Amino acid sequence: MDAAHIRNFSIIAHIDHGKTTLSDRLLQRTGTVADREMEDQMLDAMDLERERGITIKAHPVTMLYRAKNGEEYELNLIDTPGHVDFAYEVSRSLSACEGALLIIDAAQGVEAQTVANVHLAMKQELQILPVINKIDLPHANVPMAQQQLEDVLAIPGDTALLASAKEGIGIEEILEAIVARIPAPKPTGAKSLQALIFDSYFNTYKGVVVLVRVFNGELRPGMMVKMPHSGKTVEIKEVGSFNPKPYIREKLEVGETGYITANIKTPREVKVGDTILDSKNPATPLPGFQEIHPMVFSGIYPINPGDYEPLKVAMSKLQLNDSALTYQTESSAALGFGLRCGFLGLLHMEIVQERLRREFEMDIIATYPSVVYRVQMTDGTEKEVDNPAFLPDVTYIEQILEPVVKAFVICPNDSIGDMMSLISEKRGSIQNTETMDARRVMLSARIPLNEILIDFHDRIKSLTKGYGSMDYEPDGYDPSDMVKLDMMVNGEVMDAFSALVHRSKAENRGRAIAAKLKEVIPRQQYQVAIQAAIGGKIVARETVSALRKDVTAKCYGGDISRKRKLLEKQREGKKRMKAVGSVDIPQEAFIEVLKTS
Repeated sequence: MDAAHIRNFSIIAHIDHGKTTLSDRLLQRTGTVADREMEDQMLDAMDLERERGITIKAHPVTMLYRAKNGEEYELNLIDTPGHVDFAYEVSRSLSACEGALLIIDAAQGVEAQTVANVHLAMKQELQILPVINKIDLPHANVPMAQQQLEDVLAIPGDTALLASAKEGIGIEEILEAIVARIPAPKPTGAKSLQALIFDSYFNTYKGVVVLVRVFNGELRPGMMVKMPHSGKTVEIKEVGSFNPKPYIREKLEVGETGYITANIKTPREVKVGDTILDSKNPATPLPGFQEIHPMVFSGIYPINPGDYEPLKVAMSKLQLNDSALTYQTESSAALGFGLRCGFLGLLHMEIVQERLRREFEMDIIATYPSVVYRVQMTDGTEKEVDNPAFLPDVTYIEQILEPVVKAFVICPNDSIGDMMSLISEKRGSIQNTETMDARRVMLSARIPLNEILIDFHDRIKSLTKGYGSMDYEPDGYDPSDMVKLDMMVNGEVMDAFSALVHRSKAENRGRAIAAKLKEVIPRQQYQVAIQAAIGGKIVARETVSALRKDVTAKCYGGDISRKRKLLEKQREGKKRMKAVGSVDIPQEAFIEVLKTS
């Protein structure tokens, strides 16, 4: 189709503000999906996406719409993930568009993710169309949402469209606004083909399906193309678009989005953000490409050691549809063989673990998540450490740098004191406080990534009675006084419980794990010492008391020296047993401690 009649747009919103429902209504109104085939959350293919109301994978769809001016337009919607973990994929998807629909819940107003996604869209210089959704709700407050648009996002409130995706109100106006206000795509003026890869997935029959937006030239079957960042040259086998199921087309022209297939076997050969170029006459690649690096690492072990091979197979299958997931084998004295996995963030980690349990029925235990620290050595070199076991000896370390995030926390006015104390408890520093409206404030803070790994989001929800929301973005590395905390049982270091923690929190963490271990380690015939150590210094200790066998039970009265002699003999025996015996810790104990740590 002629580029003047093409509109490429994305939908950005906070979780549960009606993004997927609106895309359902657009599909229905443009006749892309017949009413009899229509179902809720049409673009969310995974059960997890439907249950949680989140989008995990980008879903492009091409719609044909006849506007009121009688012209037919091709509308390409790229439904992007909303969560910060997938921020790079979102930025690539947004760079494939010229405009974005910004959905705001009329009852809740602007939330943390709304702010972060609008910043991303503005960075890409997209035309933003604000839509105030859910106006049919009895407690909808449209003037408040319009005011917040102006105060928080600096977008004129009177430009917002009013809609209810659930009731189908305002859908026609949104489609007309897309045609009128979002600019048509323009060629970049390069000498030959330029097409941006914004996602990929694996198909059992076709291999890797690459999702693309054509900026210059055209894509046809039989063309030889190259991808500069992955270094591959391939022949295109098939091109097509989605409606939302894939359908084959003759070619993809300037401004169009769709997919291509070639003989590509694994998604690792395709990099999100790479440019497809003509192999004979290559143009310059499009800007903005980055390698995706994992932010959070965790060990995943099968509860039954015999399931190690099936776990590896399951992980390799998961990786086919998730190229951001990395893993390598590792072994632990306590948990046996497992995999050290790298994730983009906490939600990504949670989703991978949930998919392993559901789709592959794997019983797994995950170790305490850790982040990537940069260790500057005394000889001037720098080493990246994601596992406490690989931390160099302290005598060779100049300083340790830890990753920091910029967090945006939106909370009710009466919770601001609780939020500030939570942020300072997590070693964060508040940089800015902004009043959003009469009820809510937004706090901007810098917090170490390590501190928000486990319970930060849950604590925000409980302190604000569910009204708080949070988003974050990486903000570099800061020097930090990190120490390696080792847990020892009878003098033996248990590597499964080792962790890199800040010195100020090491003692409390050590006490908590020692107390938990005391509960779960079975009693022996002798006392068992559980110790938390930083280097050679013990910072916490618990003792599992010995089982006492009553050796004097057979003495009926008589001389006290007889009893004393038996007790002395027992004491000697326990001392000898302690010297040669090792504590056998059941795996259930490890699992219990890792669940609570």
